[in-house]
Amino acid sequence: MSKKVTEQSSLYTDLEKMSTQELLSNMNNEDKKVPEAISKVIPNIEELVDVIVSKIKFHNGRLFYIGAGTSGRLGVLDASECPPTFGVTDDVVIGVIAGGDVALRKAVENAEDDTLQAWEDLKKFDINSNDVVIGIAASGTTPYAIGGVKKAREMGLATGCITNNPDSPLAQAVEHPIEVVVGPEFVTGSTRMKSGTAQKLVLNMISTAVMIKLGRVKGNKMVDMQLSNIKLVERGVKMIMDELNVDQKLASKLLEEHKSVRTVLLKYKD
Repeated sequence: MSKKVTEQSSLYTDLEKMSTQELLSNMNNEDKKVPEAISKVIPNIEELVDVIVSKIKFHNGRLFYIGAGTSGRLGVLDASECPPTFGVTDDVVIGVIAGGDVALRKAVENAEDDTLQAWEDLKKFDINSNDVVIGIAASGTTPYAIGGVKKAREMGLATGCITNNPDSPLAQAVEHPIEVVVGPEFVTGSTRMKSGTAQKLVLNMISTAVMIKLGRVKGNKMVDMQLSNIKLVERGVKMIMDELNVDQKLASKLLEEHKSVRTVLLKYKD
């Protein structure tokens, strides 16, 4: 049986006796361990990113995240932010959570315990061998995630995972495991804390690196972002001002005319 570091007793005790300052400082000290743990697995993240880029770029593939509870919510969150940030359609990165969308707000009893349901959920998207499936589970033992990646691999899909325990069944089930071992949680077993933070950071790294390598960033700018609110329009105007060395009035006029920062820069930048 794999060693569940995520379930080990907290390094701190008598939490209820701590002052507010002690609680916050101790939680912060634990959180500082997360980037260090991630730095140890960057080669694993790199391998998975390159696989995803190849599948999307050359095979019109897609990236799927599957998970339950906090892990599932983080996958859905990362997927949902790709279209507005990078201008891709909402079928390029897809988050699937055990129990369906209702589970984003409320826990769905026993949803994570079905080893067959994840594949049934994925089949709704006409999933195929050009796609990539990443299972997310702090414990590395969640049946929903394990069953999903096992079936995906069996069907010829590239598979990866993000987990916070070493040598877990989930990691053993995939080709590209990412095991970020951050140690016991401040509140024993509360994997929404350091483990969830680690998952969020790794998801940021994966999706952002993939989108950059797919050409969705120019220089360091989100030139393909959706101009869906005033803040983003203002950001787009600022990008054009900086890149073309023009004033705000002209930048606004160009953006309003072309509806895309990338289009403006391609047309007018030397």
